[in-house]
Amino acid sequence: MIYEGKSLNVTLLPNGIAELVFDAQGSVNKFDRQTVSELDEATQALKSQSDVKGVLVRSNKSTFIVGADITEFTGLFDMPAEEVLTWVAKTSQVFDRFEDLPFPTISAINGFALGGGCEMTLACDLRVADTTAAIGLPEVKLGLMPGFGGTVRLPRLIGADNALEWMTTGRDRKAAKALAEGAVDAVVAPEKLRDAALSMLQDAIDGKFGWQARRAQKQAPLKLNKNESMMSFSTAKAMVFAQAGKHYPAPHAMVDTVANAARLDRAGALELENQGFTQLAKSDAAKAQVGIFLADQLVKSKGKKQAKAATKDVKQTAVLGAGIMGGGIAYQSAVKGTPVIMKDINQGALDLGLNEAAKILGKGMQRGKVTPAVMASTLNNIVPTLEYSAIKDVDLVIEAVVENPKVKGIVLKETEQNVSDDTVICSNTSTISINQLAESLEKPERFCGMHFFNPVHKMPLVEIIRGEKTTDATIATVVAATLKMGKTPIVVNDCPGFLVNRVLFPYFAGFSKLVMDGADFVAVDKVMEKIFGWPMGPAYLLDVVGMDTADHASSVMADGIPERMQKIENDPVTLLYKSERLGQKNGKGFYNFSVDKRGRPAKKSADEAYELFAPHCADKRDFEADEIIARVMIPMANEAIRCLEEGIVGSAAEADMALLYGLGFPPFRGGVFRYIETMGLANFVALADKYADLGPIYQISDGVREMAVSGKSYFSQSA
Repeated sequence: MIYEGKSLNVTLLPNGIAELVFDAQGSVNKFDRQTVSELDEATQALKSQSDVKGVLVRSNKSTFIVGADITEFTGLFDMPAEEVLTWVAKTSQVFDRFEDLPFPTISAINGFALGGGCEMTLACDLRVADTTAAIGLPEVKLGLMPGFGGTVRLPRLIGADNALEWMTTGRDRKAAKALAEGAVDAVVAPEKLRDAALSMLQDAIDGKFGWQARRAQKQAPLKLNKNESMMSFSTAKAMVFAQAGKHYPAPHAMVDTVANAARLDRAGALELENQGFTQLAKSDAAKAQVGIFLADQLVKSKGKKQAKAATKDVKQTAVLGAGIMGGGIAYQSAVKGTPVIMKDINQGALDLGLNEAAKILGKGMQRGKVTPAVMASTLNNIVPTLEYSAIKDVDLVIEAVVENPKVKGIVLKETEQNVSDDTVICSNTSTISINQLAESLEKPERFCGMHFFNPVHKMPLVEIIRGEKTTDATIATVVAATLKMGKTPIVVNDCPGFLVNRVLFPYFAGFSKLVMDGADFVAVDKVMEKIFGWPMGPAYLLDVVGMDTADHASSVMADGIPERMQKIENDPVTLLYKSERLGQKNGKGFYNFSVDKRGRPAKKSADEAYELFAPHCADKRDFEADEIIARVMIPMANEAIRCLEEGIVGSAAEADMALLYGLGFPPFRGGVFRYIETMGLANFVALADKYADLGPIYQISDGVREMAVSGKSYFSQSA
């Protein structure tokens, strides 16, 4: 044994080849501080061995190395910039020292080799992958760039254009594509991986591969003349700006780093990489995106833990109420392999539901993502019916009829009389109290809310709402079924609007008050989209939601939380609803919707909307972007804080993920709690106090004021 650590070991084979094996104590290999330190110690041990002729690097896990240990990033990135720079420079030098070993090296790649794992393979002279391999540099998804030599070695290996495409998109490559692009030297079957790597390494030792020349290429300037360099990097900058925009600094930093390092050797290029990594590590975007990753891990872990407790396996589902929403839910169940019975009271609705599923599948086929076999099996998994008798043996019923408590109550009562005693019953409602709906049932303990978001096949979130009498077993079954459907479940407690809509409607109220004070709704949308980063501004989002839906939901919220959410007199939303301007569903709302000459959807601000609002609003005036953002975001943030304080949601991390997955909260801001904390709690309190006279939705709770004074963080409470 040449070296033995907790995460890796090195042994000498009889032919003089040393085998460096990553085998961490957990389920996967990753580069935490300990593993980096052990790699350096192993490298020093290898260098001191006179009888080593070459090194094979491989994993003893089902996957190579999944990347850096992101759980260490939060503390690391809180350090001063100079300390972050020192850390990343010292770490990247560990990979340099391995690359400089005085004999050839090869990596045998199985499964994922991502981030630092990919960079480990790049530090080797040769790379062989098996057919399960997926190789890539996904750091951009965390608001970062590669920090262990990836921006230096990959461009010199596969060319700057290919390398920048890898790094700025963060997409990994399957083995065959990596081979075609020159990132690996061979692809073999999994059972042949180790032998193939040993054979290739022996050839290098015997002088059949010019491994020294390969190594020299990675350590030299890029082979681009001045014109090639200018063309390559100008094109890359334009493409990155078009795709990433201005809110995500990481892909821009990568292009600049590779461009500026093009004429430098390894040492100079790595210095630029270290500097770029440090700047990004200290950015708000990186903190937000790393926060999202960790919050996502928390939500997934919590969901899996809850699902493991399920004692009932959902083998067949029923959806009550067809139409677009019911059809979307039925599709989602069917496409993931769980047969579903779709029931309605009229054939037309059933046809609409089936057409919705067929339309989703048809679009998937057009894009080449759905095969005819998948389309056929999915549609065969959906059985339409007009009879309650068809659902008697299902395991889970999802009621998705009209958003009316009386209608839902009748349907739920009828459902309970037509299913078995252990069937779990859910209501897909966006605002109606689960406790209220549970009054219709004889066994409310097997009932909960299951709030899907539209369009169902695109929106990842399902809010699972626990009623006062809902059992843990019911929640576990529904969480497991949600995961089986390919969705992310977040369990919340019952209240008007639950979590997502409860925080959304104060945002809409802030927007309405802004318009009534003279703001142009188009200007507000532009600020909230272009500057804040929402995929849609509030006016556009209301048009998509529908004015009838929004007006009804705001009435429910007003009844449920009258102290803060009383309906606004002459609310622009209500004015549009009463004028039958419902939004996208009938082509007219804040905007008029049409189709352009190419057949693409188009929208234009509606003169009719301005005329409708004019008698009830102040004279038009311009608002600063900061004021627009404050006036719509403070109400949302305040209500999110109250939801956490009241125990409606379990943690700030879950709240952030719910808004990210349910509303499209800008990822570079990390979620509403991350947004508040990036601003600083004391600054948020001061900003909210500035607008407190606008009404209760702007007035903060005592809890946030106390947290600001004591310097606490909402994320230290996440669990």
